[in-house]
Formats: sequence, C-alpha cells, structure tokens
Amino acid sequence: MLNRHARGFFTSLFTPFARWLLKMGVSPDAVTIVGTAGVIFGGLVLYPLGHLWWGSLMIAIFAFSDVVDGIMARLHGRSGGWGNFLDSSLDRLADGAIFAGITIWFFTGGGDPAIGFAAVICLVLGMVVSYVRAKAESLGYSASVGIAERAERLASVLLVTGLTGLGLPQVVLFATLVLLAIASVITIVQRMAAVHRQALADTKGTGI
Repeated sequence: MLNRHARGFFTSLFTPFARWLLKMGVSPDAVTIVGTAGVIFGGLVLYPLGHLWWGSLMIAIFAFSDVVDGIMARLHGRSGGWGNFLDSSLDRLADGAIFAGITIWFFTGGGDPAIGFAAVICLVLGMVVSYVRAKAESLGYSASVGIAERAERLASVLLVTGLTGLGLPQVVLFATLVLLAIASVITIVQRMAAVHRQALADTKGTGI
C-alpha cells in the first residue's frame, strides 16, 4: 500500500538525481550495490553497537537507492530481468542485515531477548512474504496483495527502532515487531488465497 501511494512522489523527487548519476556514468547496478552495502553497514555494524538512531538514519538514506536505481534503469532503457533479479536478491540481504542487527543488539547490550526473538520471527516471516510472491509470479500468478509489503515493514521497523535509540521505551519496539509479525502472517495468507483462487480459475478454464 505504501509502495503505491509513495512511489509516484519519490519518483518525481529523485528523478533529477537519477539523471545526474547517469550523466556521471554511474550504472543502476552500482547504485543497487552501494545502497545495499550502506544498509548492511547500518544493520550489522551500527545496530549491534547500540547506535539505533544513527543506524536507522543511515539505513533509511541508503534504502532510497531502491527507488533511484529503478528510475535510472527506466531512463537508461535497461529495466529488465537482470536488474530486477539483482535488486530482489540484494533486498533480501538488506532485510536480513536489519533484523539480524536488531537481534544481536537486544541479545547482547540491549538486554531484552524478547525483542531479539521478535526480530528473528519478523525476519523469517518477511522472507516468506517475499518468497510467496516470487514463487507465485514464477508460476504465472499474481500475488502482489497484502497489508504488509516490504515498504511498510521497513518503514515501521526503522522508525520505531530509531526512536528507541532516542529514548522511546523498548516495549514500543517489541509491540511493533509483534504487530509486524501478525501483519506478515496475514499477508502470507492473503497471497496464498489469491494464488489459490487463480489456480482454481485455471483448472475450471481447462475443464480439469
């Protein structure tokens, strides 16, 4: 949902920057890789050191590379299979780094294993959300429905984690992760139901 409402705004905002990068000879793939590296640094270096605010800020900044590289690919006429594959693959690494960093900190210096466990659960469920869609699309079905797409998951986690670093009670982060896990389960069910309906329609259409 957030993707659909915000993408038009951010596309307009970052298009001039994307054009400038192309003029400088920067490729969309390079932006994807650098952006992922920044997110991983924030997640696996800053978070485990307890720098939740600065880690979240850094991750948020570099996460916008996901918008910029897409704009660059379209402007350059190179939006296609390889770019989408690279982007999706590195997105999974970035997501893993974010939740792993939260887990490490709260199992160590953060002193709240419950948040660490909740982060692990969110990581696993988030991967399943993405896998269900990817598998459905590989079979020719659409599974883009759901209340907790990647943008919603990251925005909520980064916002609350960053504010936790500024003094927000840790219980708020725990509650956010629990709600995110529930929303992820609902999204998985929604996507599986959507694919099931399409598969049944195909079966009826072929008379099987």
